[in-house]
Amino acid sequence: MAFAVGDIVEGVVTGITNFGAFVELPDGPTGLVHISEVADAYVENINDYLSRGDKVKVKILSIDPAGKKIGLSIRQAQPGASERRGSGGGGRRGGGGGGRYRGPSSFEDKLARFLKDSEDRLSDLRRHSDDRRGGRGARSY
Repeated sequence: MAFAVGDIVEGVVTGITNFGAFVELPDGPTGLVHISEVADAYVENINDYLSRGDKVKVKILSIDPAGKKIGLSIRQAQPGASERRGSGGGGRRGGGGGGRYRGPSSFEDKLARFLKDSEDRLSDLRRHSDDRRGGRGARSY
Protein backbone atom coordinates (compact mmCIF):
# COMPACT_ATOMS: atom_id res chain seq x y z
CA MET A 1 0.00 0.00 0.00
CA ALA A 2 1.46 3.36 -1.00
CA PHE A 3 1.13 6.12 1.57
CA ALA A 4 0.95 9.86 1.00
CA VAL A 5 1.25 12.77 3.40
CA GLY A 6 -2.22 13.60 4.71
CA ASP A 7 -3.56 10.02 4.52
CA ILE A 8 -5.40 8.70 7.55
CA VAL A 9 -4.84 5.00 8.16
CA GLU A 10 -5.25 2.51 10.98
CA GLY A 11 -2.21 0.97 12.61
CA VAL A 12 -1.15 -0.96 15.69
CA VAL A 13 1.06 0.39 18.49
CA THR A 14 4.16 -1.82 18.55
CA GLY A 15 6.35 0.09 20.98
CA ILE A 16 6.26 2.96 23.46
CA THR A 17 9.14 5.22 24.49
CA ASN A 18 9.36 8.37 26.59
CA PHE A 19 9.28 10.49 23.41
CA GLY A 20 6.48 8.75 21.49
CA ALA A 21 5.00 5.55 20.14
CA PHE A 22 5.87 3.35 17.19
CA VAL A 23 2.90 2.36 15.06
CA GLU A 24 2.95 -0.40 12.46
CA LEU A 25 0.95 0.60 9.39
CA PRO A 26 -0.81 -1.73 6.93
CA ASP A 27 1.64 -3.72 4.80
CA GLY A 28 4.41 -3.46 7.39
CA PRO A 29 6.08 -0.03 7.55
CA THR A 30 6.44 1.51 11.00
CA GLY A 31 6.12 5.20 11.83
CA LEU A 32 6.59 7.33 14.92
CA VAL A 33 3.90 9.31 16.72
CA HIS A 34 5.80 11.96 18.68
CA ILE A 35 4.46 12.50 22.20
CA SER A 36 3.26 15.98 21.19
CA GLU A 37 1.03 14.37 18.53
CA VAL A 38 -0.71 11.88 20.83
CA ALA A 39 -3.42 14.18 22.27
CA ASP A 40 -4.64 17.76 22.25
CA ALA A 41 -3.72 18.13 25.92
CA TYR A 42 -0.19 18.08 27.37
CA VAL A 43 0.97 14.47 27.62
CA GLU A 44 3.31 13.88 30.52
CA ASN A 45 3.16 10.09 30.46
CA ILE A 46 2.35 8.47 27.13
CA ASN A 47 1.30 5.28 28.94
CA ASP A 48 -1.78 7.16 30.18
CA TYR A 49 -2.94 7.28 26.56
CA LEU A 50 -1.52 4.27 24.71
CA SER A 51 -0.56 0.65 25.27
CA ARG A 52 1.21 -1.89 23.06
CA GLY A 53 -1.28 -3.59 20.78
CA ASP A 54 -3.74 -0.65 20.65
CA LYS A 55 -5.31 -0.04 17.25
CA VAL A 56 -5.10 3.65 16.42
CA LYS A 57 -6.02 5.91 13.55
CA VAL A 58 -3.08 8.06 12.50
CA LYS A 59 -2.52 10.84 10.01
CA ILE A 60 0.67 10.69 8.00
CA LEU A 61 2.56 13.95 8.58
CA SER A 62 5.82 13.23 6.78
CA ILE A 63 7.68 10.60 4.83
CA ASP A 64 11.42 11.00 4.32
CA PRO A 65 12.69 10.64 0.74
CA ALA A 66 14.13 7.18 1.42
CA GLY A 67 10.82 6.09 2.93
CA LYS A 68 12.54 4.90 6.09
CA LYS A 69 11.05 7.47 8.52
CA ILE A 70 7.34 8.17 8.70
CA GLY A 71 5.98 10.90 10.98
CA LEU A 72 2.49 10.26 12.33
CA SER A 73 -0.16 12.03 14.40
CA ILE A 74 -3.01 10.55 16.40
CA ARG A 75 -4.54 13.87 17.46
CA GLN A 76 -4.73 15.19 13.90
CA ALA A 77 -6.47 11.98 12.78
CA GLN A 78 -9.36 12.54 15.21
CA PRO A 79 -12.68 13.68 13.73
CA GLY A 80 -12.96 17.47 13.88
CA ALA A 81 -9.24 17.95 14.51
CA SER A 82 -9.04 20.94 12.18
CA GLU A 83 -11.94 22.68 13.96
CA ARG A 84 -10.41 22.08 17.41
CA ARG A 85 -6.99 23.36 16.41
CA GLY A 86 -7.65 27.08 16.88
CA SER A 87 -10.45 26.83 19.42
CA GLY A 88 -8.43 25.68 22.42
CA GLY A 89 -11.07 22.98 22.93
CA GLY A 90 -10.68 19.29 23.04
CA GLY A 91 -9.76 17.19 26.00
CA ARG A 92 -7.38 14.40 26.71
CA ARG A 93 -7.73 11.87 23.99
CA GLY A 94 -6.21 8.48 23.61
CA GLY A 95 -5.87 7.07 20.18
CA GLY A 96 -7.51 3.73 20.63
CA GLY A 97 -8.76 1.04 22.91
CA GLY A 98 -6.21 1.62 25.67
CA GLY A 99 -6.45 5.40 25.75
CA ARG A 100 -8.26 7.14 28.56
CA TYR A 101 -10.72 9.69 27.26
CA ARG A 102 -11.72 12.24 29.83
CA GLY A 103 -13.97 14.35 27.65
CA PRO A 104 -13.55 17.84 26.33
CA SER A 105 -12.72 20.63 28.75
CA SER A 106 -14.17 24.06 28.32
CA PHE A 107 -12.01 27.14 28.56
CA GLU A 108 -13.63 27.97 31.92
CA ASP A 109 -12.75 24.52 33.29
CA LYS A 110 -9.15 24.87 32.16
CA LEU A 111 -8.91 28.39 33.60
CA ALA A 112 -10.36 27.29 36.95
CA ARG A 113 -7.92 24.37 37.13
CA PHE A 114 -5.01 26.67 36.23
CA LEU A 115 -5.99 29.21 38.91
CA LYS A 116 -6.34 26.50 41.56
CA ASP A 117 -2.96 24.99 40.67
CA SER A 118 -1.36 28.45 40.71
CA GLU A 119 -2.81 29.28 44.13
CA ASP A 120 -1.64 25.94 45.53
CA ARG A 121 1.89 26.48 44.24
CA LEU A 122 1.98 30.06 45.48
CA SER A 123 0.87 29.04 48.97
CA ASP A 124 3.55 26.31 49.01
CA LEU A 125 6.20 28.86 48.02
CA ARG A 126 5.03 31.31 50.70
CA ARG A 127 5.03 28.58 53.34
CA HIS A 128 8.54 27.50 52.33
CA SER A 129 9.93 31.04 52.37
CA ASP A 130 8.26 31.77 55.74
CA ASP A 131 9.92 28.67 57.22
CA ARG A 132 13.32 29.98 56.12
CA ARG A 133 12.69 33.38 57.71
CA GLY A 134 11.59 31.87 60.98
CA GLY A 135 7.86 32.36 60.54
CA ARG A 136 5.61 35.08 59.28
CA GLY A 137 6.63 38.50 60.52
CA ALA A 138 9.34 37.20 62.85
CA ARG A 139 12.59 39.10 62.66
CA SER A 140 15.96 38.22 64.12
CA TYR A 141 18.08 41.16 65.24
